Amino acid sequence: MTRMSDIPPELLAEMTPGVRAFVESLMIQMAEMQARMQAEIDELKAQVKKLTPKNSSVPPSTLHPHARPPATPKSKSKKKRGGQNGHKRTVRELVPVERCTEVIPLLPTECRRCGEGLKGTDAEPLRHQVWDLPKIEPLITEYQRHRLTCECCGTMTCAELPPGVPTGQFGAKLLAFTALLMGHFRQSKRRAAMFLTDLLNMPCCPASTVNMQNRVAAALEQPYEDLRSRLEYEHQVFMDETPTKQANEKAWLWTAVTSTFAVFAVFSSRAATALPKLLGGNFKGIINCDRAKMYWRAKRLQWCWAHLSRDIQALVEHHDNRVKRLGFDLKRQVGIMFSIWHRHKSGEISWETFQAQMEPVRDTVNHLLLRGRCSGNTRLKGMCKELYEHRDWLWTFADIQGIEPTNNTAERALRPAVIYRKLSFGTQSEAGSRFIERMLTISETCRLQKRPIYQWLCDAVDASLKGESAPCILFNP
Repeated sequence: MTRMSDIPPELLAEMTPGVRAFVESLMIQMAEMQARMQAEIDELKAQVKKLTPKNSSVPPSTLHPHARPPATPKSKSKKKRGGQNGHKRTVRELVPVERCTEVIPLLPTECRRCGEGLKGTDAEPLRHQVWDLPKIEPLITEYQRHRLTCECCGTMTCAELPPGVPTGQFGAKLLAFTALLMGHFRQSKRRAAMFLTDLLNMPCCPASTVNMQNRVAAALEQPYEDLRSRLEYEHQVFMDETPTKQANEKAWLWTAVTSTFAVFAVFSSRAATALPKLLGGNFKGIINCDRAKMYWRAKRLQWCWAHLSRDIQALVEHHDNRVKRLGFDLKRQVGIMFSIWHRHKSGEISWETFQAQMEPVRDTVNHLLLRGRCSGNTRLKGMCKELYEHRDWLWTFADIQGIEPTNNTAERALRPAVIYRKLSFGTQSEAGSRFIERMLTISETCRLQKRPIYQWLCDAVDASLKGESAPCILFNP
């Protein structure tokens, strides 16, 4: 901080009393401004240090395990590690003899006491089964296409491949398995190639996995478009998005999840223009989402109370007592709200009773938001103003039966995609983006449908090789 004493004496001598007084007042103002700025910087630094997954949208993976708050101390148990006396033993059940690959009878030749020779067999021998992996050998089918010359006109004709036989060297099961390695189990192309070569004895290189990836992506194009077209007619859709990369360009991975299927899409923007691309231009349903403004275009929203709970927890942990007080008041009402909601979900109370019990909670929360909006506190004004002016989007779940109050469904669906992005740093081409969005869509949809993904993917790729339509992925299309 510059003071009058820091000004060179020759400059001070040239100043008139009026100029000197003016310069001194400016320096005082600059000092006060610097002090205020430093205080704000210190406060912001303190807030950033306090950000955790429980009071913000910071991902849980960003918190180092050693940095987590210690658990509540408990008295040390006197029990030893491992299974306790009297607990039910867990053993692998023996499979029937008919299912064994090989049965080797072992007969003792002499008595273990006197050495006399033994004869006969045991009607109920002790059974000991050993499980192991078979030697993995690829199934290689060779098609010999004969070329024959016509005795009449001399034209040479070559036999065609049967329907469903790929022109390349990769069959339907190998294509599906490799696609699962990369798109479902999140392995890189190089590691997928190593797995095929080392464990399955199938010579492969990273370039071959790209070829297989593109073939599977083409097979999934129609099932993917069928699912995306269904979003337009859904009553409720859970949505979320996360940043990613395509080559060296920024991109966004979006997801839209329903109760029976999910759709992923990679777009170059996070703007609201992505909504009609994903949901269709005539979508009239309700979107469960966070408070990001691009969703406001949809008009019918349910803001996620899980996100709001973390924001309210941040108010509770604020150093300003006024902010903290409002945070505690809101947190109390949110706890009551979720208690009533869980009672309704479990069938303990009817929809009409749920609405009646929610009414006072709703009025209290709205009143608290209005109090924060009019408080004049900079920490409260912006947040409470937005929530109060769009308070209808907080209570859609209390007005329309069947709507969830949180966006946890989309959060769970997006988590594998986030892990994939952290491992792969995004995609390297347009074709790569199409593959990953389609594989993520099929993977999550099969999980929601509780059906095995590998068998469906094999059937879809096989149908594509035969020029047929892929099987329907939904049990109730």
